[in-house]
Amino acid sequence: MAIRRLFFLLALSALLSAPLQTAGAETRPWSEIVATAGGQTVHFNAWGGDDRVNAYIDWVGERVDALYGIELVHVKLSDTADAVSRVLAEKAAGRTADGSIDLIWINGENFAAMKANDLLHGPWVAGAPSFALVDVDGKPTTVVDFSVPTDGLEAPWGMAQFTMMYDKAYVESPPRNATALLDWVRANPGRFAYPQPPDFLGTTFLKQVLAMTTDRPDLLAGPLDVTGGDAAALSVTEPLWAYLDSLHPHLWRDGRAFPTDEAALRRLLGDGEVSFALAFNPARASAAIEAGELPDTVRTFVFDGGTIGNTHFVAVPFNAAGKEAAMVVADFLMSPEAQLRKQDPRVWGDFTVLDVAALADGDRRAFAALPLGVATLSPEELGPVLPEPHPSWVGWLEAQWERRYAAGR
Repeated sequence: MAIRRLFFLLALSALLSAPLQTAGAETRPWSEIVATAGGQTVHFNAWGGDDRVNAYIDWVGERVDALYGIELVHVKLSDTADAVSRVLAEKAAGRTADGSIDLIWINGENFAAMKANDLLHGPWVAGAPSFALVDVDGKPTTVVDFSVPTDGLEAPWGMAQFTMMYDKAYVESPPRNATALLDWVRANPGRFAYPQPPDFLGTTFLKQVLAMTTDRPDLLAGPLDVTGGDAAALSVTEPLWAYLDSLHPHLWRDGRAFPTDEAALRRLLGDGEVSFALAFNPARASAAIEAGELPDTVRTFVFDGGTIGNTHFVAVPFNAAGKEAAMVVADFLMSPEAQLRKQDPRVWGDFTVLDVAALADGDRRAFAALPLGVATLSPEELGPVLPEPHPSWVGWLEAQWERRYAAGR
């Protein structure tokens, strides 16, 4: 993974000196875009690792076909960087039209890289009717992605926040801060684990601990500068590495092996091997309990002071063959109909980007009637959202983790 990311970034850098052909701002009336979209096919490149998410995207396909005559093809990804690399390769080859990707589920470092290298169509999002319903004031990450302004190049379609699962059969009172977590793990060796970075959730755990331990969180919001070496970055992150040095000897398998991803960690919790699991969807535990993957003694909590959160988006590549249909699909994903179904924990449980209080009466009542799920915290209980570090920190954190801990040291 680290080698592929390095290759990817080097390839992007090579394009900086090449003449780039950008689509520019979308100026057509929305009615014209909808009229053109009918009959087009949208190749939606999106993570395919969850049956519930896949089923939801299938439903979206049925709805946009019925409403607009658009065919939606879900191209299932294991890593979004694969799709970004494909757009990059098409740009390098001079394929400025009829691209293979029409819509991509994206955020964070992948969005930052595509934006910096003019690989996205737009801006266009402000002209989408459903965007007027998005809560950009109450949910500022709907227009800022890992501290990078979206500038109308990607449309928000879901909210995420880091949460901790715990099994009440083993944990009487969950630890609410970094110190309390370390104390619990020391007192209960082998009962805690986190996914191995660069797995997204494993890296998020690093960012969460860093946010709770560093005395310079302000520096994380800006680009990482290691032109003069790693000293400055290490000074900011030293509390993180000291914390992990103390934590790892007491982890599952003595910190010499790590679960591969969120699902693997959740299985360990379901099998009773560990007492905690992590999630970036506050409704994940409830969904897993309902599916029989976790015992009904599992509940969730967040750390005092807030947890890392962000918005996930969809974007249209600069050379998409079906730009119009892709924009219409993205608009539908932001609609009350699609957002309501997505937030239903029996479907997905992904929290809405909309300003529910400002919706029409019927939509507002429908959101209010949604069950939270037995283990899902309310928006009030989730507490404040901590901002993601600038995306330039991600690869550096993962490389540092790998150098220090990948061999189980």
